[in-house]
Amino acid sequence: MIRTIAPTPNRALSGRCSACAVRSLSICGALDQADLIEFERIARQVHLTHNEAIFTAGQAATSVHNVTAGVARLYKLLPDGRRQVIGFALPGDFLGAMPSDRYSFSADAIEAVSVCRLSAESFAQFIEHRPHFLRRINEFAARELMLAQEQMLLLGRRTAEEKVAAFLVGWRARLANIGDQQHTIALPMSRQDIADYLGLTIETVSRTLTRFEREKMLVIVSGGVRLLDAKRAEAMAGV
Repeated sequence: MIRTIAPTPNRALSGRCSACAVRSLSICGALDQADLIEFERIARQVHLTHNEAIFTAGQAATSVHNVTAGVARLYKLLPDGRRQVIGFALPGDFLGAMPSDRYSFSADAIEAVSVCRLSAESFAQFIEHRPHFLRRINEFAARELMLAQEQMLLLGRRTAEEKVAAFLVGWRARLANIGDQQHTIALPMSRQDIADYLGLTIETVSRTLTRFEREKMLVIVSGGVRLLDAKRAEAMAGV
């Protein structure tokens, strides 16, 4: 069940944007205090549980979303019903800005997820006179393009072992970027999600992880993996 928390016009703002733990990582990092007050006025906090949709491909793109907690799965369904996972969104990621009036992909919660949701119309008005904010958004768009290029490389001429190693190394780097630098690489997504992201079967992903464990490159633990030989994984990933 989706819960939305919205400020009412007649009460003082809570200051949640100022206190947001991922503000520096998100598009909001470009906003000063006055801008944050206005941003908070037009934003709505939305909390989703496992597998709940943030938005769905083909749906009217009436809102944009800033992920503040949890991990979301981004995917497209092919005409024959197969699913291609195109990415995973982490806290600080910005979703929903579309070149058309419809979402071109779907996003749902892998685990409990919180987002700031803004109407596309209010968001467009907000950025109209804030060129510094638009530059920040463009930086995020450039980063998304880079991730898309890396995804194309992953789906290209690489072996299954190289794909899985590259995924683990890349995911570890993304977690480190949001301050999660623990020895264990948390993998909240399922092996089927990973398989659909890498263009492999779930059996191949499971077999590859088991092989890596047998060769002592990693150890599989509850909720993720722990790299024992990071240098080998990075070499295999081409980092």
